Amino acid sequence: MNQLIEIEPQFWREGAACVSRPEVDFFTDRGEEIVRAKAVCDGCPVRDECLVFAIETNQADGIWGGYTWKERAKIRRRWSEDYRRAG
Repeated sequence: MNQLIEIEPQFWREGAACVSRPEVDFFTDRGEEIVRAKAVCDGCPVRDECLVFAIETNQADGIWGGYTWKERAKIRRRWSEDYRRAG
């Protein structure tokens, strides 16, 4: 039987600094654009929520919470290791 899973809306996105910065490319692999996107994230009031969302949902592209996919993968590994040690 298929069960519909309701996903809670991500209200934190409404307060994200990137919402008001459509001219910045957060889904780029170009160095200077990555630096620009990360600068927007630096002052974002929901940066932590964004990062957690990206890691929990395994976002493979873009700058989320001020981190690239490769940087988030390292964080995810550390979190997993910490979880295993604590369990």
